[in-house]
Amino acid sequence: MKMTSINLPMGIFLFSQIVMGIFGNSSILFYYVIFIFSGKHLMPKDMIIEHLTLSNCLSLISKGIPQTLSDFGFKNFLDDIGCKVIMYIYRVTRGMSLYAMCLLGCFQAITISPSNSRWIMLKHRATKYIGSSCLVSWLVNLLLNIMTLVKVTVPTYSKNVTNTNSYGYCSWFAPSNLATALYMFLLCFCDGLCLSLMACSSVSMMNILYKHKRQVKHIHSAQHLLKVSPEDRATQTILILVCTFIISYTISSLRVIFTTYSNVSEIWRVSVFIFLEICFPIFCPFVLISNIKCSFRLFLPFCGKR
Repeated sequence: MKMTSINLPMGIFLFSQIVMGIFGNSSILFYYVIFIFSGKHLMPKDMIIEHLTLSNCLSLISKGIPQTLSDFGFKNFLDDIGCKVIMYIYRVTRGMSLYAMCLLGCFQAITISPSNSRWIMLKHRATKYIGSSCLVSWLVNLLLNIMTLVKVTVPTYSKNVTNTNSYGYCSWFAPSNLATALYMFLLCFCDGLCLSLMACSSVSMMNILYKHKRQVKHIHSAQHLLKVSPEDRATQTILILVCTFIISYTISSLRVIFTTYSNVSEIWRVSVFIFLEICFPIFCPFVLISNIKCSFRLFLPFCGKR
């Protein structure tokens, strides 16, 4: 693969966005490391965000950096084992981001539910099992994507090779048989279930926050200096994260489907689609940072006091 006038600017743009995303996610991880070493315990929501941030950071490294090197004209910089490891890490962390977002949405919906709701019995259990749920999510994604280690190989440039899709730095062997279709169905079913739960929990949260805002409307009306109510700020955060994630994950899923089954899949390997695919892990940390009260003192140990 030779570097063209189109690949170079796209490679520079993609690299700059990846660096920004890695910096944002690393900042949050560093914040939690300081928080833990200062002798404090993470809240359940913070534990989910910690796993989400880690998966986002690994996803950017495993997907963005090889794609950027490919845009810059480098080829054959990964051997067979390197391709398998890089693609496996990306598939696992991509799935973990989905599971973490689903878990975060469901946990927040249960947490802010009224005391007289049917979810009151789950509040204590949800707090108790958050850590184990995150570990189970990693294990499930490690097992679900184990076939990646078999199907991924070094780049194949021969046009005579069938059922093989090249990603520039690695190739994916996808035979059109029943086993592949069943495996894709299993992945799509798990992803669809998580997306549905995430969407339902987000709608539930916005409904609860809207009702709460109406109940305390007289309090907010007396606070003239408060430009944006806490309910509006929480709702905006939920909408931004969920919408960005759904768009990013949908484009990622479409790329997987089209590069697997379409004969005109070259357009789906353009860096624009790669950027849209990883836009969530790039922008997610900055949305989270903007909602941390001490974001301007992110690197200080006493920032953990909330």
